[in-house]
Amino acid sequence: MLALGKLLELTLAGHEPAAKIQLTSEGARLRWLAEGALEVTPPATADSGLDLLLSAGIHGNETAPIELLERLVQGIARGELKPQTRILFLLGNPEAMRRGERYMEQDINRLFNGKHEQTSGFEALRAAELERLAATFFSKPERTRLHYDLHTAIRGSKIEQFALYPWAEGRTHSARELARLRAAGIEAVLLQNKGSITFSSYTYAKLGAEAFTLELGKARPFGQNQGVNLDLLESRLRSLISGEEPEVDAALDGLQLFAVAREVIKRSDEFRLHLPADIENFSELPQGYLLAEDIAGTRWIVEEADARIIFPNPKVKNGLRAAILIVPGSLPAA
Repeated sequence: MLALGKLLELTLAGHEPAAKIQLTSEGARLRWLAEGALEVTPPATADSGLDLLLSAGIHGNETAPIELLERLVQGIARGELKPQTRILFLLGNPEAMRRGERYMEQDINRLFNGKHEQTSGFEALRAAELERLAATFFSKPERTRLHYDLHTAIRGSKIEQFALYPWAEGRTHSARELARLRAAGIEAVLLQNKGSITFSSYTYAKLGAEAFTLELGKARPFGQNQGVNLDLLESRLRSLISGEEPEVDAALDGLQLFAVAREVIKRSDEFRLHLPADIENFSELPQGYLLAEDIAGTRWIVEEADARIIFPNPKVKNGLRAAILIVPGSLPAA
C-alpha cells in the first residue's frame, strides 16, 4: 500500500510524509497538503466531474467517521477503490484526536464563517486552515461540489443517524440530495433556516457546495465502534468515489424532515437547562414545558406542538447554542 494511504497513522503520530505525492497503479494521484489533509485526483480520462470533500475529526473524540475515512483512503492507496472523483479528505482537529478529546481550547465547529477571526489559539488557526483548504479544493469552475462533514454525537439519540442541511440566502434545499442521504442510511434531516458557524455551513454558503453535517451514532474511542453501523453510508461513498453510484430514488419515503423552531442560547453562567443529563436527541417535549432559564428572568417554554430537542448541552460557553428545539418540517412546494 502507498505510504500516503496511512493518513490516520501519520496524523496520530504527528508525522509529515517524506513523499508528498504518490500515484496508484491506475494513475490516481494522492497529494498530502497539510496535517490531516489528503487530496486524491483521478486520472483525467476517468474524471466524473464531482469534487467530494469528506471531513471527520472536527471533534477529536468522534472516531467512527475517522475510521470510515481511513478505510476509504486505504482502499484507494491499495488500488482496490479506483477513484473517478476528486476527493479531499480532511481530519479536522489532529491534536484533539491524539488526546481523545472533543477539542483542546474551543469547539472548531463554532469557528467558521468568520468566527475564527474573532478569537485566537490552536483551534482558530486550524479553522482558518480548513477554510483555506476547502476553498482551494472547490475553486475549479463548472464542477459538482459535495461536502459531507461526518460526526458522532455526545449523547444517545432516538434517531441514530441524521443530518443537518445548512441554509443560505437564495438557495433551496435539494430533494435529490435528500434522497441520496436516505439511500446512505440517514433516517432524518434537520432543514436549517438561518446561517450558522459550522464547517458545512461555510462550504454551503460561501463555496456553493451541497453540504451536510452527518451525525452517525454516539462518540466512542478508537477501536470501539462495532455498534456503529455505517455500512450503507460507506457503500454510498465508495460508489460516489468510483463513479458507480446507483440511480437515486427521488421518493423520500421513510426520511423524517424537521425544521428549527428555536435555538436556546446560553447568555450567562446563571443558565439552567431543565432536562435530564442523559436525555436523548429527538426526545419529545410537551407544550408548556419549562425548558431553560437564564439571567434577568429569561425563560424558554415549549409552545410548539410535536416539539423535540437536539444537541442539549448546558456546558457550552456563554453566547453559544445550548439546545435546538425542532418540529416536523417539509420541503417547500416546487
